[in-house]
Amino acid sequence: MVKKKRFIVPLVLSSALLVGSTSVSSVFAQPVDSTELSSVQASKKWNERASVPVFVKERHAEKFSSSNSSNALNYLKKNQGKTGIKNPDKKLKVKKTEKDDLGMTHVRFNQSINGVNVEGSEVIVHFNEDHEVVAVNGRVNETIDDEAVDTTAAISSDAAVKKALSSVNAPQELTYEPTTELVVYPFEDENHTAYKVNVNFMGDEPGNWFVFVDAKSGEVIDQYNGIMHADEMKTQNGVGIGVHGDQRKLHISQVKEPKSGTQFALADYAHEDLKGIFTYDSKNDTDTRNDTLYMGNSASFKSDYDRAAVDAHYNSEKVYEYFLNEHGRNSLDDEGMEITSYVHYGNNYNNAFWNGRWMTYGDGDGEFFISLSAALDVTAHEMTHGIISHTANLVYRDQPGALNESFADVFGAIIDEKDWEIGEDIMAPAAIAEGNWRLRSLSDPNSVVVTNPQRAAYGSGVYPAHMDEYYHMPRNVDNGGVHVNSSIPNHAAYLIGQEIGREKLGQIYYRALTVYLTPYSEFSDARQAIVQSAIDIYGEGSAEEAAVHAGFDAVGIY
Repeated sequence: MVKKKRFIVPLVLSSALLVGSTSVSSVFAQPVDSTELSSVQASKKWNERASVPVFVKERHAEKFSSSNSSNALNYLKKNQGKTGIKNPDKKLKVKKTEKDDLGMTHVRFNQSINGVNVEGSEVIVHFNEDHEVVAVNGRVNETIDDEAVDTTAAISSDAAVKKALSSVNAPQELTYEPTTELVVYPFEDENHTAYKVNVNFMGDEPGNWFVFVDAKSGEVIDQYNGIMHADEMKTQNGVGIGVHGDQRKLHISQVKEPKSGTQFALADYAHEDLKGIFTYDSKNDTDTRNDTLYMGNSASFKSDYDRAAVDAHYNSEKVYEYFLNEHGRNSLDDEGMEITSYVHYGNNYNNAFWNGRWMTYGDGDGEFFISLSAALDVTAHEMTHGIISHTANLVYRDQPGALNESFADVFGAIIDEKDWEIGEDIMAPAAIAEGNWRLRSLSDPNSVVVTNPQRAAYGSGVYPAHMDEYYHMPRNVDNGGVHVNSSIPNHAAYLIGQEIGREKLGQIYYRALTVYLTPYSEFSDARQAIVQSAIDIYGEGSAEEAAVHAGFDAVGIY
């Protein structure tokens, strides 16, 4: 029987985590390459015409009466020759319409057939404040024009879930009930009608699997792991000591228990319109049924065991405040979802990850890593994965997955502004002595060795800084190189940041992520999106636009 995750909370709290999206997520560091489970995808390839980029920039656009989905569709119908999208009124359905701080309106469409979404195919129409269409971008499946696709299902969604659970060797205890969506999935030169099943679980090898089950035959077409390896409470101020000995000011809450008296929880309700920031204790195992809200007997969290929780709680608030203050974003989903962290996960667990709904931190083995919650850039990286899940939703493999990792690294370096390195605060003394004093470097990627031998075998053995050094990995190794090839766009971001500064870099990259990128965006799409974002904010011909061009030119992304 599938059981929903249980939260043992000795106070008045919702027993279920807020669900925003079950989209792609990401392992931060040293994930296990799931070769056996991913063998189904090892030799597969995409049909190139199943994901064709669209980018149109208008110089003299037609003015409409208003910036809405109907007029966006009217534009696409009139300009099929420019966009390459034939019969848009039959192929596209509105996903959402958003207006930004610059007064622009963005209408995002899903490509669909018979009302069923085509996986990864999205088109965005961008209006300026004068209701003129100034740009269109995204990706479409052109093969739909060549063939009829039968979108009826011969098997039930329950049967697809059962097949998916078996395919990924899912344990009995799941984090949440599997979700399903009927989609058209382009694969191996064929458009399959398939159930997209999301299966999420914790344990020794956590999984956030996306399994595509053929809706006709019931067989697995493709799969990938998207994990990135009482009384009313009153918030008050507390203090704690972090992993590196830093004293932290914390927002905590009092809990009055009839038997044990007053206790203090790492639960922060201090922010308006945010459901809260919570830190849980996994108690050095992977059995999530034992997890409880992190509690103390006083408002001072200063024991050695407390340190990982103190940093996770403190850093989560810092990242939340950055996105709120710099970008007006209210939590990961922009709707105030609670921000939750788990510390002391597993025994000597060398990883931190976003599992699609919350952050989890291991304590490290003391040889390669110390507690992974110790670093602000790690927390920023993981929380950015959560934001990506709710915006561009970049698919976690190949170039889209490398962009997912890159954007997480870039915001990690922007928020932890002391340097352009990632993970320098979580490396153990023994690793530092061997020269491994950080995980990745935006400033000098080639200076960092790829320590995973399976990945290193596909390239020079160091992280690439240019497309000439790109690692061509199969999908069953690091999901096609998401943690390695991400260093190429990382270096572009560093070069841009050196010219315009972190603040402007963050504004441009946030806009590109939330306004222009789509699930299957590749490196060249990211360049276009980031250039356009610089133009939107700072103007055409600006120094900021020039810096973006120069940064991507320097790493060979054209």
